[in-house]
Amino acid sequence: MTERQGLLMVFTGRGKGKTTAALGAALRAAGAGLRVRVIQFIKRGQGYGELKSLAQVPGIELSAHGLGLIGDDPDLAPHRAKAGEGLEAARQALAPGRYDLVILDEACVALAKGLLEKSALLELVKARPPETHLILTGRDCPAELLELADTVTEMREIKHHLAAGVAAQEGVEF
Repeated sequence: MTERQGLLMVFTGRGKGKTTAALGAALRAAGAGLRVRVIQFIKRGQGYGELKSLAQVPGIELSAHGLGLIGDDPDLAPHRAKAGEGLEAARQALAPGRYDLVILDEACVALAKGLLEKSALLELVKARPPETHLILTGRDCPAELLELADTVTEMREIKHHLAAGVAAQEGVEF
């Protein structure tokens, strides 16, 4: 293969494993010598095991642009501001020749929660350099993004330990 064709991949659905799949792709890419940028929406960047691990992997840069779970917080302005920072980081990361793989973790959730404008994300996706791979993760990915994607994987929950009352486990959920 002489010329790389950048792929748009989406990991969505209600099941566990969307971020894990994306970060597995990041590790694979870094192992192949590709330059990787991971931009997390929603997450505040503290206490997650992936942050600690990926910080030690050459070729991967990660930043978080969120305030944590939104819940019933009626004031979305601070969350929108952080998501806007993430979108700007994504624009910079998708500059031609900057990175080989860019991951926008929880970008679909940021859309669903009204933190990002769908038109802005669609514009970003359509304008990405043709050789750059882009992965979007999160529940409730809109149909327009699914249609543009080269690969879509839907994680479907069949059974989850949290539903049985087992607490979140360090190294598994965070």
